[in-house]
Amino acid sequence: MQLLAPTFLLFALNLLDALLTIVWVRSGVATESNQLMASLLDIGNGPFLGVKIAIGAVAAVVLLRWGAKPLARYGLAVSLAVYLGLMGIHLFTGLSAFGLVSNTQIEQISTFTGQILGFIM
Repeated sequence: MQLLAPTFLLFALNLLDALLTIVWVRSGVATESNQLMASLLDIGNGPFLGVKIAIGAVAAVVLLRWGAKPLARYGLAVSLAVYLGLMGIHLFTGLSAFGLVSNTQIEQISTFTGQILGFIM
């Protein structure tokens, strides 16, 4: 049960990602970049949300069942890092949508981030 809190956090971030994606896509601020999920979103909010919740639930069950394995712990850490980065993207999308951040500032941030990742790798 050591992974209960991080697994719940991962599920919550997955759900928040789904809800924010629906808001941004329906308001015309952004598009869904995952083509499979975009096709589900074209069908409706319900199928999109249902699949996102199902994926999160399966991931949570797998992590809780095999959480003692080192691979599960590493996978959980990587997944949380990816979702936290995704929340940053949602944050900047919202700031841009409300006019608080300009496109030039977003381009500068993405260039800076790309340079850091290029340096690391």
